[in-house]
Amino acid sequence: MSTQNSQVRVRFAPSPTGNLHIGGLRSALFNWLFARHFKGVFLLRIEDTDQDRSTQEYTQAILDGFSWTGITFDEPILIQSTRKKVHQQLAQELVASGKAYKCYCTPQDLDDRLGSNAQGSDGEYRLYDRHCLHRHEAGITEDSSKPYVIRFKVPDHDTRELNMGLHFNDIIRDEVTFIREQFDDFIILRSDGLPMYNFAVVADDAYMSITHIIRGEDHLVNTPKQIWLYRACGWSVPLFGHVPLILGPTGQKLSKRDAATSVVDYKKNGFLPEALCNYLVRLGWSHGDQEIFSREEMIEHFSLKAIGKKGSMFDMTKLLWLNSVYIKRLTPAQIIERIFADMNVNLSQRYSTWSIDVLQKGIALFIDRVHTLKDFIEELDTLYQQPQLDQHTVEQLMTASGLTQQQLVAFLNDFVTYSGEHTKESYMQHVKQTCNTHVTTLKAVAHLLRYALVGKTESIGIGDCIVMIGWNESCNRLKKFIGKNF
Repeated sequence: MSTQNSQVRVRFAPSPTGNLHIGGLRSALFNWLFARHFKGVFLLRIEDTDQDRSTQEYTQAILDGFSWTGITFDEPILIQSTRKKVHQQLAQELVASGKAYKCYCTPQDLDDRLGSNAQGSDGEYRLYDRHCLHRHEAGITEDSSKPYVIRFKVPDHDTRELNMGLHFNDIIRDEVTFIREQFDDFIILRSDGLPMYNFAVVADDAYMSITHIIRGEDHLVNTPKQIWLYRACGWSVPLFGHVPLILGPTGQKLSKRDAATSVVDYKKNGFLPEALCNYLVRLGWSHGDQEIFSREEMIEHFSLKAIGKKGSMFDMTKLLWLNSVYIKRLTPAQIIERIFADMNVNLSQRYSTWSIDVLQKGIALFIDRVHTLKDFIEELDTLYQQPQLDQHTVEQLMTASGLTQQQLVAFLNDFVTYSGEHTKESYMQHVKQTCNTHVTTLKAVAHLLRYALVGKTESIGIGDCIVMIGWNESCNRLKKFIGKNF
């Protein structure tokens, strides 16, 4: 179907059996960008036919994830379970037309004929043997009260449907070929009346007039079944594009062990939605060497032909870098707002003794050092709260400094006697003067002084630390450091 001659209509169809994960978000983002590029329509369908695992909580989590990332839908959301009767009627119509048939085989029947769990001793799946189809063709009537499933009759001969089912042109992967013998007459309607995945997907995509199906390559094996169903129902077959998977460090499909896979987790951990989307769109898609894209640039340049055929390795270091780039574009006031909106942390309440000016100053001091919004909280906590000091760390720092305990204590006792101006420049000048007085260097005392103040050896400048902590509180921390360790 030409994108120039008809309106593009694409969809994302998650199951509400868990939170939206980043692989799903990337698929949704690709669909959304494709629709926006061609001024088409992007739709959402909630596939909740797994009644045992589907929950309203997960449905809401999916919607919240899209709201957070700014991905919007152009028509009302379709809930798959509301079309149950349509699915059932369509399955019966396929039976009536001879394109599907009722199968009365019980699980025990299948085990007896095909092996335990329909698998052979080598563990390979055993194809259904068309037992019930043969009985039907022989004119054998089954007990109508017996439960049954409905199986789709996969074409046997070299018909148009068969060719289209086995050979199709994938927008991303080019020509894809499947062997007919890989497929048996698959179930489209269960004995409880619920549709199977491939059947419901085809029925609903046709109902929604979907023109392009863009999804992960793990769905590639479903495509022949779906094309056969489209042809059997007399519907136009949409174009398919299968996106390579996101890979972990080992080259396998990304797992929770490799990185947080839920979009909710990234939000809670202080990633910006614009940074996450920018990173995900570059996982498999490219436009020259450009790394950072505005939403408008993504829409302008996005093309399915620019998606690679190989999986892309997830790189947390790169995501953190990209997130820091986007953080630097925000003002301290905007960062405060984002932390409250995304992480539900009210910084003004958390640091209640600081004025808003002091709080914003603190954020500005760390803006070039952090990678996530969460980092701001961790860094500001070190300034606002009493540090938790470790004796072993103190001993290591003392050894590295080359100072004796007497030298350090003398330095600190002299340092806290300062009575000059309270600016970072004045504080640093006082540090240097005290170093000269005690015949030592800033390099020797810097890590110890910073550790005593904030419980870390790496932070903002010592002068900035003292300004944010306040001179009196800084002196209290230094005296406590002396009393506890020496």
